[in-house]
Amino acid sequence: MTDDDAAARGGGEAASGAREVRDVRERIEALWRDESRRVLATLARLLGDLELAEDALHEAFAAALERWPREGVPASPRAWLVSTGRFRAVDALRRRARFDASLGELARRVERDARDASRSGAAREPDEPAALVDDRLRLVFLCCHPSLSDEARIALTLREVCGLTTEEIARAFLTSASTLAQRIVRAKARLRDERVAFELPGPDALPERLDAVLRTIYLVFNEGYLATSGEMLVRADLSSEATRLARLLVELCPEPEAEGLLALVLLHESRRAARSTAAGEIVLLDDQDRALWDRALASEGCARVERALRSRRFGPYTLQAAIAAVHAEAQDAASTDWAQIVGLYDVLLRAEPSPVIALNRALAVARRDGDAAGLEIVDALLARGELDGYHLAYAARADLCRRLGRVAEARAAYARALELVRQGPERRFLERRMRESGG
Repeated sequence: MTDDDAAARGGGEAASGAREVRDVRERIEALWRDESRRVLATLARLLGDLELAEDALHEAFAAALERWPREGVPASPRAWLVSTGRFRAVDALRRRARFDASLGELARRVERDARDASRSGAAREPDEPAALVDDRLRLVFLCCHPSLSDEARIALTLREVCGLTTEEIARAFLTSASTLAQRIVRAKARLRDERVAFELPGPDALPERLDAVLRTIYLVFNEGYLATSGEMLVRADLSSEATRLARLLVELCPEPEAEGLLALVLLHESRRAARSTAAGEIVLLDDQDRALWDRALASEGCARVERALRSRRFGPYTLQAAIAAVHAEAQDAASTDWAQIVGLYDVLLRAEPSPVIALNRALAVARRDGDAAGLEIVDALLARGELDGYHLAYAARADLCRRLGRVAEARAAYARALELVRQGPERRFLERRMRESGG
């Protein structure tokens, strides 16, 4: 072999080695995308502390980046990550126990559990589907614990269950990353201080705990579907994450009302492409091009709401989904069954009395019985004062007055709505309607 041949061979081996390292790193990146939330869920159960589990997760992936290019990818990567994360957590606890004696017992407990699991073969548990389902569901219930505020539950769920970065969540909710990070830290501290167990709720606690999970997903979806402020009508990233969460919840906890929430999310998502113009301006339901609706999502949503209704154990989310299904099944705006929608709102109001639901019912009554009948109900709701700061209530009154030819009242209601609105596309829509009302 000549020197040139040897050099070429050496160069080829180096290139092959570089490719192998690159392939391993790409595999680790894929594992982070696809498996990190599952690994976190199992670590949280094993360690009993969400913050400690998150640190252990990052330590495990850092160890994989260091060792796998040399040693190769293990046969069961997820089990390796869980085991490595747990033992890294033990090491961290031992170091911290020098300064905080209370952590010593925790380190011994985690180490003892790990040793017992290794002897019994339970170290393979992370690869068992049933255990994974329980761990992921535990993580969802933990992040949506009723002791946390709505804002804290949303932030913690998007961070820990969905894996969004603090910066991504902060951008979506138009707040600073530091404010969002503090909210997450406080939420974790509260769970730790209150010694909230990383376990599935029992039958007696399930309704309250499930309601907190459903509400969290619904709030995330609402912010994505119709942003409360800023220059964007929708935030597709948030509505997509909420849809993914709703699917995950139905997969892990197939309760009828979880199915109803997923149906509601799917039916609303099916109309996303038709809800705004290319310039981002609002298109009302009556004016939407229904050819743009995603019929696959709508069909799935209708099928799921029917399944939830047949269970006879449904609640407000299923009823809202049933209303959305009536819209989805109409060939055009003119053929919408407004009598059925009013009937569903009647049931929904009994299940969940709310001034906003009552306002939506009033608008359905206006379509069924005429604008004057709807306006009478809207005025009664405004007189009670519960909707005084809600811009959509004044926008609804303005629209009804405009259609009735009561121009001065319409313009006054539009003006009040404009004082309250915080979102750019809605503001421009109201300004245009106010100009069109004349006067």
